[in-house]
Amino acid sequence: MSSSDNSSDDSSTTTFDSSEVSIPRSVRFWIMLLFDFPSTICSFLIIIHIIMNRVHRYALHNHTILLIILFGLPLQIMDIGFYLVFFHYGSVTPSQPIVCLLWWVADYGFYIGIIILMAWLAIERHILIFHDRWVLNQRGRFLFHYLPLIMLVTYIFIFYTIAIFFVPCENTYSYDIPVCGATPCYQSYGILGMWDFIVNTIIPILLEGIVSIGLILRVQCHRRRLRQSNNWRKQRRMIIQLFMVSSLNIGISLPIFLIPLAHLCGLPPQYGVEAELYFYFFGYFIIFLFPFASLSQYPDLRRKIKNKIYNRAPRQPHRTATVGPTIRDIPMIKRA
Repeated sequence: MSSSDNSSDDSSTTTFDSSEVSIPRSVRFWIMLLFDFPSTICSFLIIIHIIMNRVHRYALHNHTILLIILFGLPLQIMDIGFYLVFFHYGSVTPSQPIVCLLWWVADYGFYIGIIILMAWLAIERHILIFHDRWVLNQRGRFLFHYLPLIMLVTYIFIFYTIAIFFVPCENTYSYDIPVCGATPCYQSYGILGMWDFIVNTIIPILLEGIVSIGLILRVQCHRRRLRQSNNWRKQRRMIIQLFMVSSLNIGISLPIFLIPLAHLCGLPPQYGVEAELYFYFFGYFIIFLFPFASLSQYPDLRRKIKNKIYNRAPRQPHRTATVGPTIRDIPMIKRA
């Protein structure tokens, strides 16, 4: 997970060149491996469950969750994979610029893409719970559901493809530092770095927090009316899911970007370095835990997983035999 400290190249350099977190690399290796493996499996299970189940596949409230999980796969597979190789060999292996560029794509593009999509997830829950009539027809679904997702995903891919691969600046690759130093040159290239830091990270995190809190307060005010609706169970699951994923994302991501923001406002770069490094490391738990938090929306999938884990076969319905009167064949008496 990237620092996204676009405000100051010196601050970023100070952070990553000074030291890593004091947790030994071998311990970090096993922490990442043990959390990433079940998280990746859970992600694939949710993806397959949504795609293979027709009801879930067409349900609007599943589409943003599906996109967030898909955006998390490059982090779970590629980003964590590069980290594990780095911890094992002690350097970026193979030590080639393309490895650093791919690592930055996962660490910046897909991670910040998740932050942007989570902000939209909070806004979308307002629409689906309180303004569901907006998406009752095909035109409304396109305008208020599909079009925002298409625009956000297109923007994320275009922005980070241009920023990492095509900005006319020279990158410096540090193969003995995680994420190759985590300082793509676009971060200090004109207004591009500032835009990435403010618009792509700070604003979505703050927006997600405000909208999520607003949704909880709004639900409390309209709880009685919502409970009388036919979709209350589905709405309750969406609210619980949003609360879980938003609390996870805001609780970890917000401190990550508050320290760079403080540096931007005048805090000396040497202050907060150790805390910043720890926040960066524990920021991966957003990726690790998000699939499990998303399971709250799929009780049928949870039951299947529990049955597989405990090796329990689904219960067969008991068949009650109907006891009726016994009919005996009485031979006819032949008359002479």
